[in-house]
Amino acid sequence: MNIVILTPVRILGDGLAACFSSRPNTTSVIVVNDIATLGDILVKTEIHVVLVDVSQGVDLYDIRAIAAEWSTVPLVALGLPEQRQEVVKCGRAGFASYVPRDAPIAVLYQTLLDVADGRLACPPEISGGLLRALFGREVHTTKEPTLDSALTRRECEVLDLLGRGYSNKEIGGELCLSVATVKHHVHHILEKLKLSRRTEAMRRVRDAPWLARTRSTEKKTSERQQ
Repeated sequence: MNIVILTPVRILGDGLAACFSSRPNTTSVIVVNDIATLGDILVKTEIHVVLVDVSQGVDLYDIRAIAAEWSTVPLVALGLPEQRQEVVKCGRAGFASYVPRDAPIAVLYQTLLDVADGRLACPPEISGGLLRALFGREVHTTKEPTLDSALTRRECEVLDLLGRGYSNKEIGGELCLSVATVKHHVHHILEKLKLSRRTEAMRRVRDAPWLARTRSTEKKTSERQQ
């Protein structure tokens, strides 16, 4: 098993690496201290599981990007408070499992083995909360098509590019629109999504990419069929 440990605390990373390296199922352990380096490692090396130290704070949007790009590599949160809302938050960010702060090394390593093999475990009180959260999310997503249907095809295209971090000028160049027209579309998108800033729209579409892809995907599919 090839493991990557992401932590800003060098002594923690080195200590865990030393513990894991002595285990018979471990092939290699790499310690990194930032998301960019983690991405580079995932490009160059076959990794079976990534252990992310969340005890020092971590940008969940960066984690979500990693989870989306390398969906076959499970992420495990280390040092997560065992509270339902924290577990749900990390689950939505792309973590496959977590290890609480008071877990011993043996439990931590077994969790990595289980996750790498596709086996997941969760305490009953947490799993119950997760089910309630997922049910609530399903109820919430049933409302999304109504919101999506309020966006025009062009607004969906603008929102898609907005979610990728494009500026108004770049969006205009991509869609052959003037900057003023792009601003007009962005204004209406924010109104329809009930948001006040474009950064909020960027986060919204990253969390729910179907908002921008539904109509644009249908258009591209139709064009390919013609």
